[in-house]
Amino acid sequence: MNSLVTVRDLCMDFNGAVVLKNINFEIAEGEVVGIIGRSGAGKTVLMHLLRGVDQPPTGGQIIYHVAVCEGCTYVGVQSEAGRPCPMCGSTLTAADVDFWAEENAVMKRRIMRRTAIMFQRTFALYGDDRVIENVLHVLDDIGYPAEKSISRAADLIDQVHLSHRMMHIARDLSGGEKQRVVLARQLAKDPFILYADEPTGTLDPETATLVHRMLSESATANGMAMVVTSHFSQVIEDVANRAILLKEGEVVRVGSPTEVIRRFMEDYSDVEQQRPAELGEKMLIARDVVKRYLSVDRGVVKAVNGVSFDVDEKEIFGIIGKSGAGKTTLSRIISGILEPTSGEMNIRIGDEWVDMTKPGIDRRGRAKIYIGLLHQEYDLYPHRTVLDNLTDAIGLEFPKELAMRKAIITLRMAGFPEQKSREILNRYPSQLSEGEKHRVALAQVLIREPRLVVLDEPTGTMDPITKIDVKHSILHAREEMEETFIVVSHDMDFVKDICDRVALMRGGKIVRMGATADVLGELTEEERKVMGAGGP
Repeated sequence: MNSLVTVRDLCMDFNGAVVLKNINFEIAEGEVVGIIGRSGAGKTVLMHLLRGVDQPPTGGQIIYHVAVCEGCTYVGVQSEAGRPCPMCGSTLTAADVDFWAEENAVMKRRIMRRTAIMFQRTFALYGDDRVIENVLHVLDDIGYPAEKSISRAADLIDQVHLSHRMMHIARDLSGGEKQRVVLARQLAKDPFILYADEPTGTLDPETATLVHRMLSESATANGMAMVVTSHFSQVIEDVANRAILLKEGEVVRVGSPTEVIRRFMEDYSDVEQQRPAELGEKMLIARDVVKRYLSVDRGVVKAVNGVSFDVDEKEIFGIIGKSGAGKTTLSRIISGILEPTSGEMNIRIGDEWVDMTKPGIDRRGRAKIYIGLLHQEYDLYPHRTVLDNLTDAIGLEFPKELAMRKAIITLRMAGFPEQKSREILNRYPSQLSEGEKHRVALAQVLIREPRLVVLDEPTGTMDPITKIDVKHSILHAREEMEETFIVVSHDMDFVKDICDRVALMRGGKIVRMGATADVLGELTEEERKVMGAGGP
């Protein structure tokens, strides 16, 4: 196969901190390369450099081997050299382009028009437009013939198996469906290479498998090369022909997905032992909680339908269930964001009980300040450092010395080693991996010293090793800060490892509650498949 991209001695530093060190590899035309590594290994930075996003590397080169048309702006793969240009008929000429060289700025833009990228956690859709309109916008942007656009958009939507959602409003789609619309939009650009950065990190296992299949099918059907980053071995196994292992900014193994994953998993161990928790008094008591919505299509919907449960101080309590079971609605009621239609949600503050369902500064307002919530779609301030995000940005005004001390302690609680905690204090979110951002967002919750923390999909974008770090950080926070946690998750392995008890929701109701192993043992086959549950 002809080479498409050569990465030669690539280096990247941020404020003196080395992120990539002498990276070398090649990507062939039509090849699917998987890049695996734990959070912070440098995967996202490498993807941005390959695509031409953000700032240039501090050293090394990225060479694109292409075929260029002198008569128009078309750029193709180098195996097309000598053929007529598909746009104007001129003969295509082979060229090796140093992608980030200043003198090649115009050619860089031309190459970027034939590449595409799917960012993690960013769907980048027109939320109020229909699915087909989202694809038509891209076709219009690239100058696709208007008379053929409708047919082309429909073909692309069919290619990602979404013809049954063609007329849906984009914001009303599930996460997996949105990701497939993003893929259709990228394919509309007719790229010769697609960069997919953690494309399924926030999706449930069943949906992730579907999106992986869409990516593989798209690469094959379009003769397209693809680079996929992930810290989940299954993604690399599902999609890639060849794999690269990054560790602390260096390539430590290149080879078949099987051998690279085997090397990656050598670091996957969970040897730390935790003492059984000594739970305290009741912290939260919910009684007959109901939340109704009025839907134009479905009439009255009971998102939460007569739910009762309690949580003890220092307990880690899980809420699990398929999409639409009512988990997120219930977590938002617990957090004081939503007011239930009826029922009680009582939380103990000191020696007093406060009903979260009652508005007012002495009721819900009083309790909310002691409840921390980490959404799956967290949002850090992009133009503030990690230190500022943890202190100034959330209204905690400390002298600098105390702020740094408090920030480092809290980052350690969120899974960072102490040295790494110190290193990232002055970095901006864009200089962190997605897993590191997630842990900073958790630290942003913990620094407020809440009594109860609600975690909405806390491991959605984390690699197995980082999940272990986060598990231990939560267990340490329970012991050292006497925290109580409610974990809403579809990651059954994580739930099994960390939760003392679990509530299983179906159709807005809690249908089973008890010891984690017992409840997981009673999941239906469909629930096991959707939530990725193994044996109890």
